[in-house]
Amino acid sequence: MKLLFDQNLSRHLVELFADIFTGSEHVGSLNLGNSTDTEIRKFAVDNSFVIVSKDSDFYHHSFVKIGPPKVIWLKVGNQSTSLIEQLIRQYVLEIRGFGMDSEKSVLVLEITQSAE
Repeated sequence: MKLLFDQNLSRHLVELFADIFTGSEHVGSLNLGNSTDTEIRKFAVDNSFVIVSKDSDFYHHSFVKIGPPKVIWLKVGNQSTSLIEQLIRQYVLEIRGFGMDSEKSVLVLEITQSAE
């Protein structure tokens, strides 16, 4: 499962998750940093990525345009990269299950007391 980290997330997340989500990328590294959400969605579909974003736009797009790409919405506000890494690692099994679930298109992850 490959993750495509949106512009609003640190590029370092690609390196931090290289051991778990091999082949993941950041939109900035792919020269997609100034692309529209529609262009990023198309890239994700064409290249089998799951989009990871703090931006609710991708979440809302998933209800208008049912189907790929899958979206993981990090409902975390302005948090450190370290805390976001912690959150994603806390939910690795759920994320992998989500990636394999043909019925679900959105996964929302929020910070809980145990993630802080």
